[in-house]
Amino acid sequence: MLARLGAGGMGRVYLARSEGGRTVAVKVVRAEFAQHPEFRRRFALEVTAARRVGGSWTASVLDADTDAATPWVATGYVPGPDLHSVVAKEHGPLPEYSVRALANGLAHALHTIHGAALVHRDLKPSNILLTIDGPRVIDFGIARALDMVADGVRTHTGAVIGSPGFMSPEQVRGHRLTPASDVFCVGTVLAYAATGHMPFGTEDSGVHAVMFRIAEEEPDLTGVPPGILELVRGCLAKDPTERPTVDHLLAWTADADIENGHPWLPGPLLAALGRHAAQLLDADAPAHEPRPVAVRIAPPQPPAPTSGASQGPTRRPRRRSRSAWIAAATGVAVTAATAVVLTQLPDGNTGDDQQADAGSTSGARGGSASPGQKPAKFGGAWAGLVQRTDSSISDEHEYLRVDVDGAAARGEKAAEFLYLSKDTYCKVESRLGSKQGNTMTLASFDVVKAVPATAARGACDLSRSGGLKSSAGRLTWAMGDMTVELKPMARPSGRPVPDKFLGTWRSEIQGTLTIKQGAVGTKVGTYTGWSIDWRCNGTSELVSATKSVVTLSPLELDASTPKNIGCPRGVPQTITWKSKNQLELRYPESIAVRLTRVG
Repeated sequence: MLARLGAGGMGRVYLARSEGGRTVAVKVVRAEFAQHPEFRRRFALEVTAARRVGGSWTASVLDADTDAATPWVATGYVPGPDLHSVVAKEHGPLPEYSVRALANGLAHALHTIHGAALVHRDLKPSNILLTIDGPRVIDFGIARALDMVADGVRTHTGAVIGSPGFMSPEQVRGHRLTPASDVFCVGTVLAYAATGHMPFGTEDSGVHAVMFRIAEEEPDLTGVPPGILELVRGCLAKDPTERPTVDHLLAWTADADIENGHPWLPGPLLAALGRHAAQLLDADAPAHEPRPVAVRIAPPQPPAPTSGASQGPTRRPRRRSRSAWIAAATGVAVTAATAVVLTQLPDGNTGDDQQADAGSTSGARGGSASPGQKPAKFGGAWAGLVQRTDSSISDEHEYLRVDVDGAAARGEKAAEFLYLSKDTYCKVESRLGSKQGNTMTLASFDVVKAVPATAARGACDLSRSGGLKSSAGRLTWAMGDMTVELKPMARPSGRPVPDKFLGTWRSEIQGTLTIKQGAVGTKVGTYTGWSIDWRCNGTSELVSATKSVVTLSPLELDASTPKNIGCPRGVPQTITWKSKNQLELRYPESIAVRLTRVG
C-alpha cells in the first residue's frame, strides 16, 4: 500500500503497487456491506462481469477477493484527476473541442462496457478520470451490487444508488436499466463539463427536487456551445428509445477521435496531468504504516511450456498473448523450439485416433507426381495458426481449419475454410481450379458465414488466396501477409463433443447455456438470458473439441433479442471441463465464468 486515495459509498480506495511493480487502485468494501450475504453474492457476480471489460478507455479489473473478511477489488490505477475536480476546482469548464473529445472517449468506454453485458449505472464526473491520452471510466457495473442489497442495509448506511444529479429518468423511477440509461448520463456529464453547472440543478435544492426535474422537466442547457448542443440534447431525451446509441455517439464525434493523437485538453491542464503522472514514479511504500488489507495482484498465468521444450529461468508472469489463448482454446500450440511448429489438433478422438491419418480420404484425380514420388495428399481435415509478416501485429495468431475433398474434380467444391480470430468468425467454401503435383489451386471463394456480417468484405474475404501446397505431410496456405502451416487432424468422429459436456448449464452471472451434439461448423450451443441487465438469446457453432476443451464461435443473437443493446457478441468462448457438475467458460481476455449443471 502507498497511500489512501479517498472514500465513497462502497468503501475506501488505496493506491498500491503489486509485487510486479504495477501501480493499482484497491477498493476495500465497507464493513456494513461485507456483513451482508446478499451484497457479497452480488459483488462477486459484478466483479466477475467487470473482468470482461477491457480496452483503453476503462480501468480494468486486475484481481479481487470477494470471499475475504474484508472484500476488495483491484483495478489498474489511472494517473489523473477526476472530471469533477478539474471543472469545479482546478480549471473550470472545458472548451468545446475538449468536450467533443470527452464525448468520443466516453462513447468508446461505453461501447466496451455494454459489449460485456454491463450497464454502468453511475456514470458521473467523479467516475471519469482525465489523462493525457483521453478519459478513463471507472467503477463500471459495481453499483449493481449495492442496488440489490436489502432496503434496511441501504437505509442504515445512507448509500444512494446512483448520484441524483446524474441519474436517468428510468433510474429515478426504478425501472429496468439498459445502455440507453448510460447515454442519458453522458448528456448530463457533457453539459456539466461544458458549463460547470448540472442541467437539472444541484442537491442544494433537495434530492427529490432534482430527481423530479430529471423525470419531468427539460434540462437547463444555457451556456452549452452550439457545436455540441444537438448532441447533448439528444442524449437527454426522456424516452430511452429516442436517445442516440453509442455507435451514433462515435459517429457524431469522429472528428474529435482522441486516438488520432492530437492534444485533447488545454495546454496548462495537460502540463498538470504530466506532472501528476511523473510523481507516481517517486511514490514509495510507507515504512511503518500497517497495511489495511492484504492484497496480492495475480496476473493471468502464461501457458505451460510444451513437452520437451526447455523451460529456462523463471520469469515474472505476463499477460496472456493471443497465441496463448488460441492454444488453450483449440489445442494448437506454438512450441519454444521454432517460430512455427504446430501440434496436432484432435477433434474429439483420443489415443491412436489422433495420429495423422486424416489424409486417408485423399484422392489423386487430376494430379501428377515425379517418378518415384508418392502423389501429394490433400484430402482430410487440416488446422494451424496464422502467422503474419507485418511486425505491428506479429503477435496476432489466428486459427484456420481447412476441410479438403481430395477427390473433387475441377469446378467442384474442394475446400471448406473455418477461420477464427479474437473478434471474427468465418466459414468459406472454395471450388477446385486445378491440381498439379503438390499444388492445389482454388478458383473461387464463397463466404457462407461471417460474424460480424461486415467481415464478409474484410477478414472473411479469401479471394486473394494462392491455394494449398503439400509438403512432408503438411499443407501450406498463404494470402497477403498471412501464412498458415496446416497439420493433419484426426479422423472426424460422429460425436465430436464429449458426452460429459452435453446438457444445460447455468452461468454464475445469469442465464443458461445448452450444449448439444453436432459436427464442427454446426450450431451446438444455445444461450438463454445470457446477461446481467437484459435478456440475450442466441446460438454458437462448434469450432473444435477435445477431451477437456470445447471451443464455440461468437454468439449470434436471435430475433427475440432487442436490437441496439450490449449483448455479448463478437468473441469466441472456450469451455473447459472442471468436474462432473462444473464447467469454466473463458473469453479471449482470460475472463472466466463458472457454469453449473442444471438438473
